[in-house]
Amino acid sequence: MKGPCSQHTHRHRLIQPSLTDLTAQLRRNSRKITASRQAILNVLRRHQHPLTNREIHAALAGFECDLATVYRNLNTLEEMGMVRRFDFGDGVARFELLTEGDDGHHHHLVCTRCSTVVEIEDCFPAELEAALAARHGFTQISHKLEFFGVCPECRVQKLA
Repeated sequence: MKGPCSQHTHRHRLIQPSLTDLTAQLRRNSRKITASRQAILNVLRRHQHPLTNREIHAALAGFECDLATVYRNLNTLEEMGMVRRFDFGDGVARFELLTEGDDGHHHHLVCTRCSTVVEIEDCFPAELEAALAARHGFTQISHKLEFFGVCPECRVQKLA
């Protein structure tokens, strides 16, 4: 089951687009270039893992942007395909910046104690997806996969 999904675009997330590139993408989508949107995009581009609305808001400390504005802008950016929403089963939405042309498909390993998130590049082979779809009569199949466990730091804390 190891290897990248052939039908999805895995882009290495260490190379984030510049704020200038993100602003240009907003313009191409006929969206206003607001200070709040630019600040939110800048926070997301500086983090390699999905962030909650509250984490983004906290990272904007000192910037005049209330939590409701963060929610509204993230919804707009999601509709535009600039961010992807993740749900790790705890009822809290998390958002991650997408590069242009990236479908955002990747998987995560999530610590059940501290919520640390690690991106996983491995994926199901396309043949497995095709076989499952054929066996059950499905078409246009995709998948989401998150693994949950205890990270090394939390494991050490429990032992101490």
